[in-house]
Amino acid sequence: MYLLHIALAPVISLIAGILILIVPRLLNYIVAIYLIVIGILGLMHGG
Repeated sequence: MYLLHIALAPVISLIAGILILIVPRLLNYIVAIYLIVIGILGLMHGG
């Protein structure tokens, strides 16, 4: 699971950055979704 977290976080960050550049109004949603996904991955890894 740890390898999935390492590989997934940079990909999510890259996609989020591109979406923010294209549609700045999505910033709040993208940040919220990113934090939720990273939090869930952290809980799965810790459990």
